[in-house]
Amino acid sequence: MKIFINPGHGMPDPGACGNVLRECDVVYRIGERVEKYLQAVGIETKLLQTDSPTRTLNEICDPANDWGADYFISIHCNSFNTYAHGTETFCYSYNSVAEKLANAIQERIIKTIPELTDRGVRVADFAVLRKTNMPAVLVETAFIDNPRDAKILIEHEDDFARAISCGVTDFLSLPKPDLMTCPTCGQAI
Repeated sequence: MKIFINPGHGMPDPGACGNVLRECDVVYRIGERVEKYLQAVGIETKLLQTDSPTRTLNEICDPANDWGADYFISIHCNSFNTYAHGTETFCYSYNSVAEKLANAIQERIIKTIPELTDRGVRVADFAVLRKTNMPAVLVETAFIDNPRDAKILIEHEDDFARAISCGVTDFLSLPKPDLMTCPTCGQAI
């Protein structure tokens, strides 16, 4: 099993910024942890955040396709008007394997971080969803420009990583490693 992890953006395009946070930094830290958790259950991973000044989305999709990934996960922070809030996960089409994966991840994020608003699973024509040869999802963790969501991003980075990883293991019907436990109750998440 091979999963390609793409923390979105990278310098010189840091992505969304707000509340002293840069999207590229937040999602890279989450992505590194997702990689660690997935490797702990025996999943082969590749993590890529591009820092090319002439970056194209092909520089993300082509390596995933060339590597022969089974699944693709892109991790982002949302931004809109400082009032919008919550978490959502995107796939390219409904009634697909990618939608099932997106639902499993979205469900785990909401279960793990219940103070987030559940914006659900949505369909989008994002290039990283359309140009990948494998089922692909894009996770919008929270709104970086919303002060409440930004606080959640700061305080729950590891929770996001564990929730995304657990969504994957739920979807694949794999056991969770010991390091995927709830910080509150100590139960496997």
